[in-house]
Amino acid sequence: MISFEQKIKNKQAVIGVIGLGYVGLPLILRFAEEGFKVYGFDTDKEKIENLKKGKSYISHIPDLRIKNVSNKLTLTADMDLLSKPDVIIICVPTPLTKNLEPDIKFIKETSIQIAKTLRTGQLISLESTTYPGTTREILLEEFLKTGLKIGKDFFLVFSPEREDPGNTQFSTEKIPKVVGGMTPICRKLGVAIYQSIIEKIIPVSSVEVAESVKLLENIYRAINIALVNELKMLFDRMKINIWEVIEAAKTKPFGFQPFYPGPGLGGHCIPIDPFYLTWKAREYEFHTKFIELAGEINAEMPYYVINKLRESLEKTGRTLFKSKILIIGIAYKKNTDDIRESPALKILKILEQNNVKIDYYDPYIPQVLKSRQIKHPLYSIKITNKKIASYDAVVIITDHTNIDYQSILKYSQLIIDTRNVYKKSLKKVVKA
Repeated sequence: MISFEQKIKNKQAVIGVIGLGYVGLPLILRFAEEGFKVYGFDTDKEKIENLKKGKSYISHIPDLRIKNVSNKLTLTADMDLLSKPDVIIICVPTPLTKNLEPDIKFIKETSIQIAKTLRTGQLISLESTTYPGTTREILLEEFLKTGLKIGKDFFLVFSPEREDPGNTQFSTEKIPKVVGGMTPICRKLGVAIYQSIIEKIIPVSSVEVAESVKLLENIYRAINIALVNELKMLFDRMKINIWEVIEAAKTKPFGFQPFYPGPGLGGHCIPIDPFYLTWKAREYEFHTKFIELAGEINAEMPYYVINKLRESLEKTGRTLFKSKILIIGIAYKKNTDDIRESPALKILKILEQNNVKIDYYDPYIPQVLKSRQIKHPLYSIKITNKKIASYDAVVIITDHTNIDYQSILKYSQLIIDTRNVYKKSLKKVVKA
């Protein structure tokens, strides 16, 4: 009987990926591009239909890339087919509840679905960011109920996703992959499967170490961004340009890494992941002061932007109430169509509460649907010079590179610049 490792080497192993979002879609494409037969699972039937037609719903993934491997892909919402793949990779969301506690219902539901069809010879990898212990306490416990033995009948690993949407320098295959296994043989097989699509693999001693790696990466970023956000507010009072300070500081060739302030945190990782560890720490009677303080500072930034807007309008004899504001960019980061946890949504909500007439322009996001933060659907406008001039202020939240900032500068009455688009000190530009 052919071994699991040999099936991987010969590309006879069948791959399954659950969750075809910003993490799962690049994975099914990489495996298919390397010649593997791939099952893509998602409960969103619209996503499935788009992929079957060769249409991408993620801006940095072209349609052609999907069409080129269509003969290798089986795309489905039918979880009963989970017995087909030899490898199942879980890429489901891990949001927070309203009380900032982990919401791992998608992981739990997925583990139950897999357990229903779990068979001898399958390897399961969890990539969703979560607290240390999830793989062992949730997935392993559920799978052991089947009577199958870990490391003998089935294999279980954790390998944190490291996707960076829109980053052209680091594609999936070039981002080193951390792999922790439930047993040594689990880790060995996990390394083997990821080696087939990714250039560098970093094995670690346990699933808990692998789970902690992703948390450390994002906590590190959250805390350092909070630091420069706090310094931005302080230096603003001191009439010191934080951006100039950072540019000068980063000339030091050692001991310093630049982080940049902004209107708040966005994306699925940095605003959420640190609180997974904060929650787990309570089990050990430990209070994560740095993480919680960073969360408070970063959560305050949209209000800081609004206050700068309010103050700037009042200096020109206008008020925020019932003003007319144009938002430039609502994605959480530049040059992507990813709106998850974008600080723009919080800013839009605050503006709505002040009866502000809001329009937005984002070349990557044609519409924003009604949500807990947005009362009414919004649609990206077509901006013209005349249109720009009609607003009381323009607020730059996301600095996409394909926007004509010089026209905005020329025709706007007031600009609130949260991203240092305009490097020089300009009369109508207020840094926030």
